[in-house]
Amino acid sequence: MKISDLKIRDYKAADFAEVNNLWVATGMGGAERGDDNVVIQRTIKAGGKLIILEHNPTEEIIGTSWLTHDNRRVYLHHFGIRPDYQGKGLSKILFNESIYFAKSLGMQIKLEVHKTNLKATELYKKGGFQYLGDYRVYIIRDLEQVEHFEFEERNKKE
Repeated sequence: MKISDLKIRDYKAADFAEVNNLWVATGMGGAERGDDNVVIQRTIKAGGKLIILEHNPTEEIIGTSWLTHDNRRVYLHHFGIRPDYQGKGLSKILFNESIYFAKSLGMQIKLEVHKTNLKATELYKKGGFQYLGDYRVYIIRDLEQVEHFEFEERNKKE
């Protein structure tokens, strides 16, 4: 595959079905995890970016890199290449675009990767990412399913 066969562009709302299929095919999950078109659009409006790697002339979406930020760090999500295009060096192109975005904002870049995803781990290490340590990551996906804690009032009047 030649570089001239590739196109880097920004996400459009009409891309969602194909992007979601790519995320499912690569094991990253998708809409069932709350990563739907509404959330993507909200993160873009807040200054994030979803980079699309497209194969021309078919215009098939073959890679994504979803970047969000909290005005301190850029977070890399859903970075992946469609399985039938993996092993061709395409992740490096997508990776460089992702790093360029973080540099353009003047922010650090951080990501999470599953410990069994050795291909991704090696790519990130080669790209300069360093293991952060023994952090554990926790998440609540559905806040409606969580009951809040009852806290004692500290300054109760007797």
